[in-house]
Amino acid sequence: MSNSDVLMESRNLLLKLHKSLVDQERSTYETFHGKTSSTDFLNLLLNDEDFEWLRRFSTLIVDIDEMFAQKEAFSDEAVDAHLKRTRELLAMAGEDDYFRSKYQLALQNDLEAASLHAEIKRVLQK
Repeated sequence: MSNSDVLMESRNLLLKLHKSLVDQERSTYETFHGKTSSTDFLNLLLNDEDFEWLRRFSTLIVDIDEMFAQKEAFSDEAVDAHLKRTRELLAMAGEDDYFRSKYQLALQNDLEAASLHAEIKRVLQK
């Protein structure tokens, strides 16, 4: 399996993980604030500081999609850079304690998210 195949498979799983995390965050938000329209919740996801940690996933997915959508061939270096970013995201690398705590809590509270997290890590080892 080539690195670009690994990246595409990881991207597809990241998208599922992101959806699971968003669904979990929406459920938690609505528990405290009441039912929210899809439009209002999307605005929260895009603009509210409490949801900033989720934007790391969406930004990475968009960046990968843009690379694959290029008309010109993408470089091996670009693939490797995206694989590295994916590994770092899943490892919760860096100094952002808020991201780390939110992501760890989400993985502890959502079996689907934890399973997808593990599956992506397995794919990245190929």
